[in-house]
Amino acid sequence: MDKRERLLELIRENTTKSNVKLSSGRSSNYYIDCRMVTLNPEGAALVAEILFDILKDENIDAVGGLTLGADPICGAFSVISYQKGGPIPTFIVRKEKKEHGRQKRIEGNLKKGSKVAIIDDVATTGNSLLTAINAVAEEGCRVQRVIVIVDRNEGAKEKLSEKGYELESIFRADEILKDELKTS
Repeated sequence: MDKRERLLELIRENTTKSNVKLSSGRSSNYYIDCRMVTLNPEGAALVAEILFDILKDENIDAVGGLTLGADPICGAFSVISYQKGGPIPTFIVRKEKKEHGRQKRIEGNLKKGSKVAIIDDVATTGNSLLTAINAVAEEGCRVQRVIVIVDRNEGAKEKLSEKGYELESIFRADEILKDELKTS
């Protein structure tokens, strides 16, 4: 079983058929809990290795995304990129600027003019991705790639395309939902 197949298996194990409210505010009859995957040592390593394979030959200065979905991905990616001999620094975008300390909106290794990849766990409408994209643009950085683990196929790809960005995903929701899922 290759990395992608094993990651798909882990994601399916953490996808349930149940009525839930998504961060977008929409209701759904299924939930893909990628945080359970990215907070699992094996899942985090698989996601990071796949992302590193995608980005290693790109001229990317940093990888990051909006808290909380991007947090475990960034941590794992940072370690994997170092271990594989091509260290790429990471950063986290806060939902709002911090009101204390250094009052930063972006934490981590992001320098003005950097070419970045924006990452997240799941994309529904694309709003979280656009929040991260806009924040790094305000810092004078250029977004080269936008990659998520799962695209729910609910408008994110189209919304980002309208803004000039191509949304890439490791999986689409229809790939995850192909087989019968557990019911919660």
